[in-house]
Amino acid sequence: MEQLSGKVVVVTGAASGIGLALAKKFGAEGMKVVMADIEVPALEIAAASLPDSVERITVVCDVSKGEQIDALRVAAIDAFGAVHVVCNNAGVGGGGAMSDMNIDDWKWVIDVDLWSVIHGVRVFLPGLIEQGEGHIINTASVAGLFSAPFMGPYNVAKYGVVALSETLCNELAMQQSEVGVSVLCPSWVKTKIASSVRNKPGATAEEADALAEFVQPMIDGGIDPDTVADRVVEAVKAKQFWIITHDDTPGAVTLRTRSILDGTNPPQLMH
Repeated sequence: MEQLSGKVVVVTGAASGIGLALAKKFGAEGMKVVMADIEVPALEIAAASLPDSVERITVVCDVSKGEQIDALRVAAIDAFGAVHVVCNNAGVGGGGAMSDMNIDDWKWVIDVDLWSVIHGVRVFLPGLIEQGEGHIINTASVAGLFSAPFMGPYNVAKYGVVALSETLCNELAMQQSEVGVSVLCPSWVKTKIASSVRNKPGATAEEADALAEFVQPMIDGGIDPDTVADRVVEAVKAKQFWIITHDDTPGAVTLRTRSILDGTNPPQLMH
């Protein structure tokens, strides 16, 4: 999609981080923006931070629930009449030793990080195909390309997003569709993912502190969300599938691929 001005973009997880950066960048391209998030006050503050010239609406949405993604599409169509770009971006962090994790730990991360993308594709794809243009961006992670320890649920979810996106890319190509798909695989970015446990039902302060202590130093050294958003906009215009944000990612992927080809144990890589 080379021409974005006047089109409509839906962004989940739009209250902060990469999602907010995407909303601002697509808005700067002249797009009408549908901003979705589960955190009401933060969502309204984020929407107010966009320039007055950007047409936007906010939709409170728990992306782990399919019916709320259905309602998100209805709200977008009611407001702007169409949807052209969909950023399935909302996500949470979660981890720990697999020997210590319970089913609720797994379910929360996978529901938000993988099922939300499944629902987003299910709900928005038919309309994009029918109108003959559009683009879907699924936010995965380098955690969908190689697996660091103590991040089991997150790795599983992000591998799923990569697999879903690759499958969709191949299907669209076979159908000779004009709809594009990209998978975003960033490494550390300066976002609030270290504190995402704040939205986990029943989470304890100790659980939140443990996650923050583990990942916050890496996040503090990460890249700016605006840099990620720039690459996403470029990928949509160029109909580019892979969106890689860090220079060290190809080397890590090569090491993992080499272990597969050589039949050796996977390398111990950190994101």
